[in-house]
Amino acid sequence: MRFALANGQRQEAQPNLSGECPCCGQQMVARCGEVRVRHWAHKGRRLCDPWWENETEWHRAWKDHFPANWQEIVHHAEDGERHIADVKTHEGWVIEFQHSNIRPDERRSREAYYQSLIWVVDGMRRERDAAHFSRAWANGKSLDPFSSKRRLSSPEGALLRDWAGSRAHVFFDFGDEQALWWLFPESDDRRAYLQYVSRVQFVRTLRGRSAHGPSAFDSLVQTFSAFIAHYEPPPPTPRPQRLSDTPPHPYRKPMIRRSFRL
Repeated sequence: MRFALANGQRQEAQPNLSGECPCCGQQMVARCGEVRVRHWAHKGRRLCDPWWENETEWHRAWKDHFPANWQEIVHHAEDGERHIADVKTHEGWVIEFQHSNIRPDERRSREAYYQSLIWVVDGMRRERDAAHFSRAWANGKSLDPFSSKRRLSSPEGALLRDWAGSRAHVFFDFGDEQALWWLFPESDDRRAYLQYVSRVQFVRTLRGRSAHGPSAFDSLVQTFSAFIAHYEPPPPTPRPQRLSDTPPHPYRKPMIRRSFRL
């Protein structure tokens, strides 16, 4: 962890400094070696948040794009469950920076817990992911050949297969200082929707505050949703049921009408 409570204040790890975990309140030790980034660790082998992963320079570089008071925010659920969000914006979006592999069941649990969740995924963890993704993007289709958005009819490559079922917004980082690749939540194993987004735009929209109307990021989501609407058929309109379409009651005998002559 980057921050612990030392003398009641959030502080980064420093030599000979002790602190408390902001999530569980247990004692923490400052690790200030030369191999790993400076961090706080629970005394002993205790880990209060099973979703937490060891931080890398990649994690820290991403966190530094956002204010320190947005980082490592303890999120409390109504049932008492607690987890530490990597970043939580003033608009309520939680951003999780994912470097290591994550099991599908854990991914679904985290998406259900945070609800307004954005993943930033390290696309350089496996050697072939970037090449497979580039080929999938090249095979994508768009109504506008110059559009930054594309539809993939059959997502290929392990990275897209791992994340196409996510119900959150996923951004792939392939180490390009300029570009991120946005996988929209409407994606699944049959089709995927992708958009190129500049890193600067991503950070700016999430750091910005909207005085009126939707936030800058919510506006991007609406624009992407409009693009997808061109490809997805509208839901069927329910047909009004006519009287003759009403099924007979299972325990009611049909009435036979007879006419009589006088």
